[in-house]
Amino acid sequence: MSAAKHYLTDPTQAVLASLNSLTKTNPSILCDATNKIVYRHPSSLSSPTNVSVVCGGGSGHEPGFAGFVGQGLLTACVAGTIFASPSAEQVRTCLQHRLPQESRGVLVIATNYTGDVLNFGMAVEKAKSLGKKIEMVVVGDDVGVGRAKGGKVGRRGLSGTALVVKICGALAESGADLEACARVGRQVVDGMVSLGASLSRVHVPGKGIDEARGEEERLGPGLVEMGMGIHNEPGCDKVKTDLPGLIKIMLAQMLDQSDEDRAYVKIEQKEDTVLLLNNFGGVSNLELGAILDEATNQLENSYKIKPKRIIQGTLFGSLNGPGFIITILKLSDTGLGPGKSMLEALDAAVNAIGWPRCVSAETWEYHYRPPLESPKGGKEETKPSNLKFDPEKLKNTLRPALNRLIAAEAEVTKYDTVVGDGDCGLGLKRGAEATLNALEQIQSDDIMQALATICASIETSMDGTSGALYAIFLNSLASNLRSLDSSTPQIVTTELWAKVLSMSMEDLRRYTPAQPGDRTLMDGLVPFVEELKQTGDVKRAAEKARIGAKKTQGMKPGLGRSVYVGGKGFEEVPDPGAYGLSILLDGIADTL
Repeated sequence: MSAAKHYLTDPTQAVLASLNSLTKTNPSILCDATNKIVYRHPSSLSSPTNVSVVCGGGSGHEPGFAGFVGQGLLTACVAGTIFASPSAEQVRTCLQHRLPQESRGVLVIATNYTGDVLNFGMAVEKAKSLGKKIEMVVVGDDVGVGRAKGGKVGRRGLSGTALVVKICGALAESGADLEACARVGRQVVDGMVSLGASLSRVHVPGKGIDEARGEEERLGPGLVEMGMGIHNEPGCDKVKTDLPGLIKIMLAQMLDQSDEDRAYVKIEQKEDTVLLLNNFGGVSNLELGAILDEATNQLENSYKIKPKRIIQGTLFGSLNGPGFIITILKLSDTGLGPGKSMLEALDAAVNAIGWPRCVSAETWEYHYRPPLESPKGGKEETKPSNLKFDPEKLKNTLRPALNRLIAAEAEVTKYDTVVGDGDCGLGLKRGAEATLNALEQIQSDDIMQALATICASIETSMDGTSGALYAIFLNSLASNLRSLDSSTPQIVTTELWAKVLSMSMEDLRRYTPAQPGDRTLMDGLVPFVEELKQTGDVKRAAEKARIGAKKTQGMKPGLGRSVYVGGKGFEEVPDPGAYGLSILLDGIADTL
């Protein structure tokens, strides 16, 4: 239900405040709040005679298109309320009063939705009747709706609109005339295919909570809606698949020429293309990167398509929607000569906050040679020692304890979700699984060889604070054991373990100020080490660790993430790190 929570509940206020904010992040633009028009300051125009480029539509698609007002993109943008077209009067006001009078023409770009086409079209015809030289380009790039269902309406306008705006804006900035800008704009539209997918519809500020509850029932767990529109329009299909499967279905729908209903653009192998991955607004950058990686891999491997440029980010959003749109543009000759190709127009510099900062054309075009083969990181040689142990006894001791820790992952994770970031259980589980695998590699009776193998598994499998503490402690353990090596073979006894554990505890204290009473894993580790050193009894030491971990429930945190998580969760659960360690130590003690 988190998608239904908003900082603003008044959608009108949200739209006006958002438009006004643009004047604060880009001092070269102005805002006509009454008509919801964002436009360039006259003094920011490189040449007032250049063709003016205007776009717009409903709000909620930020940064499209108000965020594209600026040098090299739009001269002005007209915004409606959330997901609703601006009125014809708003657009007329923009065309008549918010553009430079010296302009050699106006190019209006509208997405192919009925309200946008009618209201922008009405304003365009009115402006023409008053003597304005004006052209209108309607963008339809969606393949979610096929020819049969789309009928006379045609394709919906999706994120490909951003590419039309970018290319036409750059051409206008370079001095191209109105006819050329309009012709190339339509050429771009004819060369594009786009398809969206989403895990849910968006929730509009001001709408009731019941709508969000209904959406959870409409699109159940594990389902992805393909072809979902940017205004919450239903998609063309609901699928249950993983990311590779989803991308495979989407690319086939976009590029398969045997699908006569959706084969809008034919892209041959190795033709020059541009790929745009557009975020609806609610997909994390982490996942968006993974989606891009999967899409580019499948394009190259299955279709032999390697885009000349790749653009990723939120360009044409849908509020906080957990979805994305893939757009592929087939590049073609504009016929305008050097400096005015589609690719050069996309590469041209802009001064608008909504366009993502991309790497330079020079970086894209440079031929980077494969790097020289560097030595592969292999297993470091461990100097042999005379410290001996029974490898089978070690395996039989650790296996049950590690499996017990793995089985406790859900419980540890639950505790860490209350007082931390929820990753402790998974981190311990990964470390335990890696150690189990490492045990299978141990054949020698040299304890230093065994510790080196276990340390390497912990270092590569565990991250975060716990991973660092375990790695430091175990490496210190190995170092201190080696310091006690002798010229003749000797068995590593419980007494020797107790001695080196105590030495390693002192080493660990150089890297963390944590002490018992701070509500960390030290509340379990310190009692274990101290009791083992004093009595040599592993079972009693493990019991002390268990008691220490139990005492952390209700203990006010002095260190760790719990300090700034806040709340009273520490009163309800023990420290996850100390609890997990006590489970491991109990498991070891039970097998001895």
